[in-house]
Amino acid sequence: MNPIKSLFFIVFTCLVTFNSFSQNDQEEEKLSLNSGSIDNQFEFVIRRSNSWQEYKTVKKTWLYTLKAHTLDSLKAVHKDLAETQAVVKSQAKEIEDLKSNLLNTQDKLEKTNAEKDSMALFGMQMSKGGYNGLMWSIIAGLLALLLLFIYKFKNSNAITRDARKSLAEIEEEFDEHRRTALEREQKVRRQLQDEINKQKKI
Repeated sequence: MNPIKSLFFIVFTCLVTFNSFSQNDQEEEKLSLNSGSIDNQFEFVIRRSNSWQEYKTVKKTWLYTLKAHTLDSLKAVHKDLAETQAVVKSQAKEIEDLKSNLLNTQDKLEKTNAEKDSMALFGMQMSKGGYNGLMWSIIAGLLALLLLFIYKFKNSNAITRDARKSLAEIEEEFDEHRRTALEREQKVRRQLQDEINKQKKI
């Protein structure tokens, strides 16, 4: 093997190894038992604890600290969960209230639309079409009665005029007859008086 290549290979291997150790050191520096996520804290305990065969020996203080942090995290999760459940219950109640209000509003809207589309007549609700039909029927009936009244009035007026004319003619005939009767009576009286006068002379 070429000595230059061997040297190059050794230097390259050293650099890669150094870089790997450097990354591991940086990752271990990032890991902490008192900060970071629970996963990072577990990773810290696993990496920093000693190995013996297939076992890990862990410091009790680390375990207690990890336990305390885990319980705190669980409490925080339970607290968040309880708050979330309270918010969900509150929102569910608000949704039910909104649904109830929406139903009431829809009922009121339907009643309002029904009242808007209908008219009250003698205490009964009628549709606008029925109301308009009834009103026009009443108007047509009244108009027919008016026309009938006008016809009857004109007819009665004509009959009255004819009756007055006939009465005037009858009165005129009666006056003529009375005058004639008066003249005849006067004539008869004169004749009677003349006969009386003749009888006296005899």
